[in-house]
Amino acid sequence: MKAAAINSFGGPEVVELLDVETPTAGPGQVRVRVKAAGIQAADCAVRGGWAPPGQSLAFPQKIGNEFAGVVDQVGEGAEGFPVGSEVLGWALLAGHAEYLVVPTDQIVTKPASMPWPVAGVFSASGQTAHTALERLKVGAGDTLLVHAAAGGVGTVAVQLAKAYGATVIGTAGPHNHDYLRSLGAVPVAYGEGLSDRVRELAPQGVTAALDGAGGDAVDVSVELVEDRDRIGTLVAFDRVEELGILGLFSQRSTTRLQQLVDLYADGRLRIEVSRTFPLAQAADAHRAVETRHVRGKIAIVVD
Repeated sequence: MKAAAINSFGGPEVVELLDVETPTAGPGQVRVRVKAAGIQAADCAVRGGWAPPGQSLAFPQKIGNEFAGVVDQVGEGAEGFPVGSEVLGWALLAGHAEYLVVPTDQIVTKPASMPWPVAGVFSASGQTAHTALERLKVGAGDTLLVHAAAGGVGTVAVQLAKAYGATVIGTAGPHNHDYLRSLGAVPVAYGEGLSDRVRELAPQGVTAALDGAGGDAVDVSVELVEDRDRIGTLVAFDRVEELGILGLFSQRSTTRLQQLVDLYADGRLRIEVSRTFPLAQAADAHRAVETRHVRGKIAIVVD
C-alpha cells in the first residue's frame, strides 16, 4: 500500500509517498480503508524525531494519529463493525496511509451526515478539547480564556465551553475574529497588551484559561487567572512545574469520542476543515501546519 512516511528525520521534505506492507487485521482488530486523516503539530514533531510516550520509531516510519474510513477486513473476535462499516477514530503512527488496522475500542460509527474530511480530523482535537475542559472544570458561570481559539483544539473548546454555560474569550488574529464570533466566542487580538484587552472584555475576571499557543500566552493566563489549577497548557510543558499549572494531554476513549460525535450529529458542534491535501502531497500538509496559522484543521484525503 501507499503511505506518507519517512526514512529519515527532518523537515517536511523528508515526507514521501512510500510503498509499505499492507497490514492485516489481527484478533480484536479491524482493517480500515482510509478515506481521510487529520494532521497536527504532533505529526510534525514525529517527523522531526519525537516519539509519542510508549512508542518507538523505526524507518520507514508512518505518521498520523486520527482517521476515518471503511472497514474492509475483520479480525478474529472483533465485533460491532462488519465489513463496509464507516468509522472514525484514532490509531497512533498509522493514519496517513491507504490502510490501517485498529482495535475496535478505538473507533466509532461515522454519522452519515459527516463528510469524510471532517471525520478524518475529528478525533484528536475534539478529544483533547473535551479532556482539557473536563480537567479545568469549566462550567456555567465561568469566563474561559482560550489562546489560539481558531485552531483545531480551540475551535472545539470554544463550542463545548459555550454549551456548558461559560463565557468564552478567544485569542486570534483579526482575520479570524468573525470566525470566533460565529462559534460563540468574544474575540481578542493576541500580542502585546493582551492582558489589558482581556480585562476590558471581562471586568468581572477570568476564571480559567486554556493555552494552545505557548510563549507570552502562558504569562497572560497566570496574570489573569487566580487559581493555577484552572490554567492548562497544551504546548508549554516546560513551564508547568515552574508555574504550578496543568499540562494537558488528551485522554482518549470511545465514550468521549461518541459524546462528541453525538453533538456533531445533533448540529451542536462544528468542525472547520480549512484545507485538504491528497496523500501524495502530505509534505505540503506538514508545511501548512507549521505556519501555525491554520483555521480549524487540515485534512489529508486518500483516494
